[in-house]
Amino acid sequence: MAIDPDKLLNWKFPEIEHTYTDKDTILYALGAGCAADPAAEPDDLKFVYEKNLQALPTMAVVIAYPGFWLGNPETGVNAAKVLHGEQALELHKPLPAKGTIVGRGRVTAILDKGADKGAVMYSERTLFDKASGDKIATMTSTTMLRGDGGFGGKSGPQPEPHVLPDTPPELKVDIKTAANAALIYRLSGDYNPLHADPAIAAKGGFKAPILHGLCTYAVAGRAILKACCGNDPARLKSLQVRFSSPVYPGETIRVEIWPGKGQASFRARVVERDVVVLNNARATFV
Repeated sequence: MAIDPDKLLNWKFPEIEHTYTDKDTILYALGAGCAADPAAEPDDLKFVYEKNLQALPTMAVVIAYPGFWLGNPETGVNAAKVLHGEQALELHKPLPAKGTIVGRGRVTAILDKGADKGAVMYSERTLFDKASGDKIATMTSTTMLRGDGGFGGKSGPQPEPHVLPDTPPELKVDIKTAANAALIYRLSGDYNPLHADPAIAAKGGFKAPILHGLCTYAVAGRAILKACCGNDPARLKSLQVRFSSPVYPGETIRVEIWPGKGQASFRARVVERDVVVLNNARATFV
């Protein structure tokens, strides 16, 4: 049965109020691999120690998050065929290390790529500081509804992906993920068993539980902070990526960077399998 695009476009997301503490901020950073070797990465201590604690900018993606709402049967979406295609984050102010954030979400567009290719859904979430009312971050996501095309909607226009330079990358940052990275990262709110249960992973066609795509996103964000921002989270202004392949916990993620003035193009690959896992990616910073 085809989805009802008007129903999704008018889906009423409740306003989410999310209070988080130092502990939540530290747990997110540990899930992203910060201070895996504290002696080798002393500048990561500020992300995992409550004294002068700072939040990783990418933590915004798990704050005031509505959860996997597409799993609600009322959406009409084939939840088993949903894939996260792209993620972008724009920071208006640094994310506080603790506080209460209000999140407001909406679906902005749905494209019909045909019954054989599925649909593409675009959504947006904005975060506000409850105390001040200040806008903190705006996030946009592209979701592939692989089982829900053919409803008679428009097929475009579709935003073009960011084009990477055709020259070799100037910078490379290698970050090895921990074998239990997915088990730690899931404690920040994404309890999908695909990332924990070998039997569920096998049913999905994977040899083992895979790392959350947004954990790979966090690792890439860490690499950009280190290579382009002096590891200062206040300098990062935006981060957009296209997901192209999953990562297995324990693998090494190599972020390949083409830096420029106030911006950088980048991609990420798994070193052990030489597979690109994030592509057509761009960051901006001051």
